[in-house]
Amino acid sequence: MAALALPLPRGHRIDRIAVVIPAHNEDEHLGHALKAVQRAADALQRLRPDVDVRVTVVLDSCTDGSAGIAARYAAADRRFSALDVVFRNAGASRDAGIRAAGIGTARRRPPGLRWTPPPWAARTWLANTDADSQVPEAWLVRQLEFADAGADAVLGSVEPDPAGMDPGLLRRWLERHPFEEDHPHIYGANFGVRASAYLAAGGFPKLASHEDRTLVQSLRNRAFTVTATDSMRVLTSGRIHARAPHGFGAYLRTLGPHRPPAVD
Repeated sequence: MAALALPLPRGHRIDRIAVVIPAHNEDEHLGHALKAVQRAADALQRLRPDVDVRVTVVLDSCTDGSAGIAARYAAADRRFSALDVVFRNAGASRDAGIRAAGIGTARRRPPGLRWTPPPWAARTWLANTDADSQVPEAWLVRQLEFADAGADAVLGSVEPDPAGMDPGLLRRWLERHPFEEDHPHIYGANFGVRASAYLAAGGFPKLASHEDRTLVQSLRNRAFTVTATDSMRVLTSGRIHARAPHGFGAYLRTLGPHRPPAVD
């Protein structure tokens, strides 16, 4: 994918990134997800050694081997840490991971209300992905390019992993989700937001599904700059046995034969 020409940088330059990865019984995928994030962090720090990167794996009610995988990364790489929670809730897990990274508690404020965030919040970027997904090597580099150009939030695209996925289902998904800039889709597996905007918009709500959409709508209601791009595409699991009741896997299931059209 060719790099895009961005406008001249404005606003606050990012000097800290907190990556949050919620996981519920993801030992089949988690190792690949963490390796991909590690490569993305390495790529960013080669270009921007001044940026501090921290990765928090939020282990939500895990009863499989996910905790062991996260522990091995935390032991080998000081940028990684794990947090144990018992929510079984994607929104609550994401919010807990962000708070554990030292961002603080977000409070929902009415649109138009004047509020001054702490100075560090405008220089801190929150990068979100999922434990069944693999980010590209330039994932963090690209997000910071958009942030330095003035974006308050970046919506990346995703591509279901064709391995083990029904070809017809994959074809139907691709027909509905062409890879393009300024796309209309919102994926928690590929979403970045400036901490000051996150705090002002109320953060991730404690919802089992669609916590990402709710936050993005809150950002837009408050006139924050939200950019959608296909230039940092994430590979995500094509499974239809969903962890979240109305999440990505559940959406894929609606695209099966004889199903009514669905909106992601």
